[in-house]
Amino acid sequence: MKKKIWATLFSLTLIMGLLSACGGNNGANEGANGGNAANNGATDDNKKVTINMFTASPEYTDAFNAYIEEYKKVKPNVTINLEIMQADYNTVLKSRIAAGSTPDVFQTTAGGDIDTYAEYSADLTNEPLAAAMTDAVRANMSSSDGKVLGLPVKGNLFSIIYNKKLFDEAGITSFPKTTAEMDDAIAKLEAKGTIPFANAYKEWWVWKHLFQHFVDAAAQDSGVAPKELVDKFIAGDAKIKDYPVLYNNFFAYVDTTVKHGTDKPLERDSNAQVSDFASGKAAILNGKGAWDEEAIKKITPDFQLGIAGYPVSDKAEQSQIITGADQALRINKDSKVAKETIEFFNWLYTSEYGTNWFSSVAKVIPPIKDAPLPDLDMPKQMEEILKTEASGDLSINYSLDTFHQKFGEIMQAYIGGSKNKDQAVTEIEQAWVQLGSAQ
Repeated sequence: MKKKIWATLFSLTLIMGLLSACGGNNGANEGANGGNAANNGATDDNKKVTINMFTASPEYTDAFNAYIEEYKKVKPNVTINLEIMQADYNTVLKSRIAAGSTPDVFQTTAGGDIDTYAEYSADLTNEPLAAAMTDAVRANMSSSDGKVLGLPVKGNLFSIIYNKKLFDEAGITSFPKTTAEMDDAIAKLEAKGTIPFANAYKEWWVWKHLFQHFVDAAAQDSGVAPKELVDKFIAGDAKIKDYPVLYNNFFAYVDTTVKHGTDKPLERDSNAQVSDFASGKAAILNGKGAWDEEAIKKITPDFQLGIAGYPVSDKAEQSQIITGADQALRINKDSKVAKETIEFFNWLYTSEYGTNWFSSVAKVIPPIKDAPLPDLDMPKQMEEILKTEASGDLSINYSLDTFHQKFGEIMQAYIGGSKNKDQAVTEIEQAWVQLGSAQ
């Protein structure tokens, strides 16, 4: 890891390091035997082992605890401590790593962050869990030199989610695929007294989910792969103004969602947005994905939802859903229980219980081959859509979350009125160069 990434965290480390409970590098796991990921032979089923997991996915707390409980039946000697934090997770993780207290298992985003944390991550390339991954997911978990250094929390789906009932009542028979069709749908919804968009612009991370659809279209228009385009922005060799889908269409879409969306968008967080949508207050859930279906159905069990790509331009073919894996668990390669931790995840990704855990317990899109889809509307619709349409590229993976968080903050300032479009564009370009990669 480049020293400059951690330098700014030194003072925080002095404080947070003392508070760190999850010890990987410092041998904090009592009863753990020695060795590391390279020594991956059979484990002693009698020796007591403690594995400390540090994650940022509170929505899967019950699901994680379920597989922890099940594994206790398989390996009674293994105790797995689960610690979940959402706010300030990245800052705390970095402080623990800098303090030499890297957890045995920790979570990062995929893509560029696979390389960022490579020196702390066990090489899983030749493990059964890696062989079990789908090809697309395995690519999301691989470093630039082809090593599998992460394991997916889940497969994912990024799309617009819409209320079929409200669309039907407005006389809209199919979700719009072009910007002109979207304008027409908005007019029809409002004529029926329906607010088109439920937004959650208080959250910085919804912005990256929106933006990637426009990045994919801009790349297509310029005849390059999305990663190549993102790399050009990171290198400072591209300007947003040179890509009309980004400079014009993206900002026009954001303006439209604010003008025709729920009140006070900067005060609406994810939970408020889901409530607005599930209760029928607004017709379109903006900037989200498959993880929201269960929350929607808890509010309105018979909710009729549909999924679609974002209408990013006047080209219908550029309206695509996006699939892939954007979150990764990492196994600390220097953990004294790396061997036992790898054995645990090999069990999860290859056993009969694990194969079904994703769909029946976590109720997520499985990131592994030959696993059933969950009994949910969004994955089923995704499967049907992908029979005839291509999935878009998960282009958020090509920039670090440090950039995405800054991007979200800039866009919040834009819709709040403290920055105009050109000021926002300039700051986004600067942030891409400064924060887009670990180099």
